[in-house]
Amino acid sequence: MRASVALRGWRGTASRIAEEFRSLPETDESLQLLPLDVSFTPFALPCAASPRVSIIIPVHGKLPYTLACLRSLAAQAGDIPFEVVVVDDASPDDSANTLSQIEGLRLLINTSNLGFVGSCNAGAAIARGEYLLFLNNDTQVTAGWLDALLSCFQEQPDCGIAGSRLVYPDGRLQEAGGLIFSDGSCWNVGRFESRDALAWQYRREVDYVSGASLMIPGKLFEAIGGFDEHYAPAYYEDADLAFAVRETGRRVFYVPSSVVIHCEGISAGTDPHGGMKRYQTINQAVFTEKWAAQLAHHPAPRRPADLAVRWRTRGRILVVDAAAPDPSRDSGSLRLVEILRLLVDQGWSVAFYPDDGRRSRDDTARLGTIGVEILNLPKTTHLPRWLALHGKTLDAVMLCRHTVAGQYAHLVRQSAPRARLIFDTVDLHFLREQRASEVSGQTVMARQSTASRQSELELIAFCDITFVVSNDEKSLLKQLLPNASIELLSNIHRPHSCPRPHSGRKDVVFIGGQGHPPNVDAMRWIANDIAPLLQQAAPDMTVHLLGDVSEVLRRELTTDGVTIHGRVADLAPWMEGCIASLAPLRFGAGVKGKINMSMSYGLPVIATGLAAEGMHLRHDEDVLLAENPADFVHAVLRLRDDEALWQRISTSSLSNVEQHFSPEIAASTLRRVLG
Repeated sequence: MRASVALRGWRGTASRIAEEFRSLPETDESLQLLPLDVSFTPFALPCAASPRVSIIIPVHGKLPYTLACLRSLAAQAGDIPFEVVVVDDASPDDSANTLSQIEGLRLLINTSNLGFVGSCNAGAAIARGEYLLFLNNDTQVTAGWLDALLSCFQEQPDCGIAGSRLVYPDGRLQEAGGLIFSDGSCWNVGRFESRDALAWQYRREVDYVSGASLMIPGKLFEAIGGFDEHYAPAYYEDADLAFAVRETGRRVFYVPSSVVIHCEGISAGTDPHGGMKRYQTINQAVFTEKWAAQLAHHPAPRRPADLAVRWRTRGRILVVDAAAPDPSRDSGSLRLVEILRLLVDQGWSVAFYPDDGRRSRDDTARLGTIGVEILNLPKTTHLPRWLALHGKTLDAVMLCRHTVAGQYAHLVRQSAPRARLIFDTVDLHFLREQRASEVSGQTVMARQSTASRQSELELIAFCDITFVVSNDEKSLLKQLLPNASIELLSNIHRPHSCPRPHSGRKDVVFIGGQGHPPNVDAMRWIANDIAPLLQQAAPDMTVHLLGDVSEVLRRELTTDGVTIHGRVADLAPWMEGCIASLAPLRFGAGVKGKINMSMSYGLPVIATGLAAEGMHLRHDEDVLLAENPADFVHAVLRLRDDEALWQRISTSSLSNVEQHFSPEIAASTLRRVLG
């Protein structure tokens, strides 16, 4: 009890006890577990000739569980080529005879009982896959489980081990990675909590992952000598493997999108003083002696859990924006996701709060996959209550947009006194509104611009650091507030290849939804003025509009030569098939993501001077500038008819993105600002 109170506090301990003893059905029907009490009928497993993954399952009796596990593998096979190696560890039942009837299964039969460690090493010795995946026989896998683990290695080049989110058959969380204290004791993170708790739905580095579902590259496993036989027959071999992997410079990750149901205790029992389970205490002593130097840096046994789980990070940062970012929706979202990704890559524990209080499963998965925790705060308390509880754990807070920062900047100062306060303008709202008023002539917009100017400048003066997206905005703010600390953190794009040459391309594209007022004005300008002229000059050419458009606006924009697609999941078909991208913006501020995105594909852009502002673009070299409909049509025809011009601008576009808008440039700024 004392250890639990130290880890979780009194409230957390009470909640933990309630969760453990809460009356629940034996199985959660939503997990769709395969039944155990079915008569055996031979079936087939996938068995790739050149497997990417070898799934190694040690078994010692418990045949019904093994068969259910294998059936789940067959049912959730997916597209990754794999093989299944079952190591029958001298089972006392009819396991070997029954398993030999399963087509595609590679069965290895031990003549004597080797235990979990020996059986896993024996299975690895005959495996053919690039990756080894050790899986308990009392598990059942779910859709996408294998893809998620493999993706971790592809997205994290230094990943040495990836482990699944383990859940009980009754639906509760069993383990979200493992924590090891300085005395060698272990804690299953998140045990008995809701399996869908947002706190455990983001990928993160952990001390170890359970051998119940553990993936490792085969060559790495061989290089470190496999599971250490000193831990035979079982327990602590998975923790030891994680420590050995870290000695090679690799890391260990918990992957929440890989969900595996585990009937804990079926294989080894639950009595810590008898049977296999007694080796848990014995092997802790072996482990502690072997890794004493490394364990000295681990958290003390009674360190509070919310601090202990983040001990490997360099600090904690909270990021707040108006809504959860969706890169398919707008350029600001794409930039923010890249910033969050870079923060995680630099070792920060990142929490994100959407100020509108909305978070979908897709939002959670999108951020969780890159290692960002999305906060789940009740409507009644929102952020102020969370800051009161956790503010002192924060090393930095980034507030995005002046509408959000204006609400929380002073509160952050009070609740998180040691946190560096960063204001991310996204773009200067007052500048955009000022230009909009000049185009529209509306006095209401002019008054709004004045109010926004005062608000933004006050925030910039109040915060420690302010991010802007263009050097033009940085220069303007330096004139208005000479003593403010202004840093350039522009749009972030990863250059794509440009696979299709000039020949075979056709049409032009506009990227932008109606959530941004300059886009609405641009789409109307295209439909009313640019497209009709283009139809006269080139009747076979179409302007494709990509982005959110309401039915009302869609009816207004419908005209010959314009196709409205709405939001699309993948821009590549248009980036690789069109001759040019249009950016006919007549007001706005900041750096234009639609231009960056097009240029990252090597697609030449035709833009107004205002749209190209602050983007290091030269007319006829990196971009074609146009200020009226006739100029836009003329530029389209030039790119259509002059392959050399098209190729020159395409090549320069990719170079511009690499030089000014790459992740490396943004990463340098973040390192400098956060120290």
